[in-house]
Amino acid sequence: MYYNQPLLLEMSRTYGASVGRTGFVAVATQIGYAVGMLLFVPLGDVLERRALIMRMFGGVAVALLLVAMAPTLNLLIVASVLIGLLASVTHIVLPIAPDLVPNEERGRAIGIVMTGLLLGILLARTFAGWVSNIHGWRYVFVVAAVINASFVPLFWRVMPKLPPRQKLLYRDAMASLWTLLRTQPLLRESCLLGALVFASFSCFWTTLAFLLNSHYGLGAGVAGTFGIVGAAGALAAPIAGRFADTKGSRWVVAAGITILAASYVLLWGAERMHLSTALHITALFVGVVILDIGAQMTQVANQTRIFGLVPSARSRVNTVYMTIYFTGAAVGSALATVVWVHWKWNGVCALALAFVALASLRHVTGCREGSGSECRASQEDMILEA
Repeated sequence: MYYNQPLLLEMSRTYGASVGRTGFVAVATQIGYAVGMLLFVPLGDVLERRALIMRMFGGVAVALLLVAMAPTLNLLIVASVLIGLLASVTHIVLPIAPDLVPNEERGRAIGIVMTGLLLGILLARTFAGWVSNIHGWRYVFVVAAVINASFVPLFWRVMPKLPPRQKLLYRDAMASLWTLLRTQPLLRESCLLGALVFASFSCFWTTLAFLLNSHYGLGAGVAGTFGIVGAAGALAAPIAGRFADTKGSRWVVAAGITILAASYVLLWGAERMHLSTALHITALFVGVVILDIGAQMTQVANQTRIFGLVPSARSRVNTVYMTIYFTGAAVGSALATVVWVHWKWNGVCALALAFVALASLRHVTGCREGSGSECRASQEDMILEA
């Protein structure tokens, strides 16, 4: 999904398109992912999961090849939607983690899996940037297709069959998504918080390549290198999971939002101070680490608490959460692209901080552990369990 972000400038040159228009390649992937979350992830509660995961990884490989061969920007955008749709397979895998451990270790287990997920998000940019420097951006997607295709026989060999925990029709699973959202106040809060935080996160990563090119003439390889730096933030996931188990998820969310806000103060301040090239790049590196730690802490805390709501419906709970979460990412990427065209980095940072401010407001007015009935699910969640 994230290979395209450091490659947007190269793609714009290939198709002779504006930066603003090419930026919607990243938006298309995230829209596809949100739709894939909605349509495919509930199947994790309906079908045998190993076979489902294998089929979807095969589909991802085909979609990546279509991107590599796209003759026009419009077809590239369509193929990018397909990548997003099928890459939602990761969130069929994720709800397996809390099934494997006792409830008191749920946060730690989710933190471990989320470390892998965030490393993929960040290091994909590094991989894409440097491979494109050697062979061109299309080759990135060819190699990625081979890697994803290799997961099909790997899952066949190493993963046991994983039948659903209850017999459920797909139409009933889809109908229950609205019931979950309507009857679970904490799920609604987590969805909005997650969407706002990921919108803020996406503002930076969608426009980083534009910043580096406009200021210093740096290409995709350097933009991708920031993924390695940001990967240090992924190491915060297991720590955030342990804090969620011991201090409570609400404490971790507050800490994550605060750290996220601090990262954008640094990133914006470094631009406003007109530092030397070396100092500015250093400040960007530090800001990326802080940014990723904040986003990761919030995500782990949110998923720790939502996976404790209705254990028999974890794939569907994750569907609701991640659909709204990636809708936030798509909105953040789209607005950041538009804002960059008009106000450059100042506008991007102001937009990102606005998202963080809204997340803070929702958190302050949100549900607290042990709070009253307005924060507890109604009796309809007993129907979902049945």
